[in-house]
Amino acid sequence: MEMLRVRNGKVRDPSGREVRLKGTCIGGWMNMENFLNGYPGSEHGLRSVFSDALGPEKTKFFFDRWLDHFFNEEDVKFIAATGSTAVRIPLNYRHFERDDDPFRYSEDGFRRLDRALSWCERHGLHVILDLHAVQGWQNPDWHCDNQNRVSLFWTHRHFQDRFIALWEEFARRYKGKSVVAGYNLMNEPVTNAPRGRFPVGDYRPRWDLLNAVYRRAVAAIRAIDPDHIIYLEGDLFSSLFDGMDPPFAENLVYSSHNYLPLAFREVLYPGKVGQERWDLARVRKALDVYEGTVYTRKHDVPLWVGEFGYRTVGRKSLVDGRRQFIDDQIGTFEEAGAHWTTWNYKDVGSMSWMMTDPDSDFNRMTKNVVQPGGSSTKVKTAYESLKKGLAKAVPLVRVDGPGQDHFFHEAVYACYAAGLMQFAYAEKFRKMTEKRIDKILSSFALKNCVLNEGYLGVIRKYCGR
Repeated sequence: MEMLRVRNGKVRDPSGREVRLKGTCIGGWMNMENFLNGYPGSEHGLRSVFSDALGPEKTKFFFDRWLDHFFNEEDVKFIAATGSTAVRIPLNYRHFERDDDPFRYSEDGFRRLDRALSWCERHGLHVILDLHAVQGWQNPDWHCDNQNRVSLFWTHRHFQDRFIALWEEFARRYKGKSVVAGYNLMNEPVTNAPRGRFPVGDYRPRWDLLNAVYRRAVAAIRAIDPDHIIYLEGDLFSSLFDGMDPPFAENLVYSSHNYLPLAFREVLYPGKVGQERWDLARVRKALDVYEGTVYTRKHDVPLWVGEFGYRTVGRKSLVDGRRQFIDDQIGTFEEAGAHWTTWNYKDVGSMSWMMTDPDSDFNRMTKNVVQPGGSSTKVKTAYESLKKGLAKAVPLVRVDGPGQDHFFHEAVYACYAAGLMQFAYAEKFRKMTEKRIDKILSSFALKNCVLNEGYLGVIRKYCGR
């Protein structure tokens, strides 16, 4: 494979030919996420609970086999066969560094990542390394392995120093490796939510913090590895770019995450979301006015839509519309010359190219402890009672209105209740033999998954297969 670089506003190979990066993200692998993998709470919380319940050795077996089944060379071959040119691999720092032994790195984590790089090189896929969960949490949400809504990274120099040092380690190990298409410094930063995430309209970015960290990280990597592309994301989950410094170094790509309002709602497409009609023209307009698009156009640097997607489950009447929606969105990226990677490749039945079989051992066994309460009427009643009681007792607490219920739900369910549910989840596996555990986790193996053929048809259309 050939080393990619940015020249004259385009990603190019050594001969100067423009290269388009398009494919998918391998979320749920070396950064596990509850709604992708099918468990409550955070990855680090679940691992800790399992260690107490099953013991360290059996816990290591459990998670190693989970990762082995979730993503391996068969998956790489499948992705390459669609015509995709790249995968983005989200990484959790905890796979490489322990909090009780900072600045020393785990060979186990690097061995697993190195195997993936060798598979991708063998099958012609470039890899973007994405630090998805950083030390001290760069945002207050679950996807950076955060179970307390507190974001410490931006105000603690210690966490920033460890972040820089880990990227220096990546640079030392992968300098000169052309299968690596570059370094995605940090997924979805949120610079000004130290006490939790609140309604977007109340948000004020800390551009001074973001720009300082980016400049420091780029300089540190460049001192070791001058060749690889570095990808920078905007603030507030990669949506805001207005206050970012103009490109301050060579070989930079800017990444915007473009989740549209209808992506997670059970509405017809084309059709209305609220009072607004969404169709191809509106999808095109959305990309045109996104701050990431405006920024990259202004500075003549490449745009990479690092994440976008839609819910792939729900009423059958919505399936064709959703397929058309993702077709229109990718078609719009292609028209704009943007690079893109879908979120996501594989999960338990949410928003990916494929999912575990709903009748698999894993899905049947864990369905009652995946999300706290699920559709239980009793839990919903208790939840509404808590909201109303809290708002009445503390008048300044807002639990209703645009976005409010979402944030309240995250605090109550995703953090507190989900942490409690982890004990029930671990108990499901405590008395099992390793052979039985492996059989259940094999539900994630490619051969046992259900393919979303409509979605994959769109991918093949735009990747040439």
